[in-house]
Amino acid sequence: METTDWSDFENDAVVAAYFSMLSDELSGRRYNKAAQNRTLQDQIDRSRGSIEFKMCNVSAAMRGLGLPIIQGYAPRFNFQMALAEAAARWLAQHPDWELALHLKEQRQMAEPAPIFVGVAPTLRNAPPPDELEQMQRIARRFDAAGRDERNRVLGYAGEERVFQHERATLNSHGRDDLARRVRWVSKEDGDGLGYDIASFTPNGQDRLIEVKTTNGWERTPFHISRNELAVADERRDHWHLFRLHDFARDPKAFELRPPLDAHVSLTATSFWASFE
Repeated sequence: METTDWSDFENDAVVAAYFSMLSDELSGRRYNKAAQNRTLQDQIDRSRGSIEFKMCNVSAAMRGLGLPIIQGYAPRFNFQMALAEAAARWLAQHPDWELALHLKEQRQMAEPAPIFVGVAPTLRNAPPPDELEQMQRIARRFDAAGRDERNRVLGYAGEERVFQHERATLNSHGRDDLARRVRWVSKEDGDGLGYDIASFTPNGQDRLIEVKTTNGWERTPFHISRNELAVADERRDHWHLFRLHDFARDPKAFELRPPLDAHVSLTATSFWASFE
């Protein structure tokens, strides 16, 4: 029975194989898990079962990092932080990996279907998963929210998808007149208004939508600015936070309404420094 901790070399090898298979899966290419496992057995001298279990640990680390996971490798938690560090190293060495996912999607997108909008996890009659604390610890350490925020291609693709979704929803309600008036304000007017999309409800009420997009699961944390919070408070009857998750594979969403601190814990991560 294998009991020794995995070395950085072993973790790096497993993580590299995981990203290779995940890239194929997200791109619709076929791949062979068994063949990858055999290659790793030769490379790191671990058993087939231990490598399979480790792949499930990688899925858990990826979830904490706010990234998509391989279908069929269900997350297994209580892993060493060194595994998340190995995934972070791989991402640092391949900075264009996530960008390529959404550049491809933008080229292929014509008239995407409306997004499934479910119930926010904070509004469900169910406790949070037992592993949430570990996921949040990884997300904080490796700044999953900051990586999503800095990924301009991801943010642009998410806003474009919501813009199309709002127009399609209004058209489906017979409000073509309102659909034509939906505006992508962050693109047309720039950031700073405290929302990205100016839309409408089918009865003509304003819907001011701030879009937050991630490739990770629904509980991946996100950044929100002081200005966005101020506009949410000032326009609370019309302001909506549209949280897109699992974006690279099968985009789903939920909405949060002000006050946001009724749904999420707001933690100051930077301060405005002004001269007296």
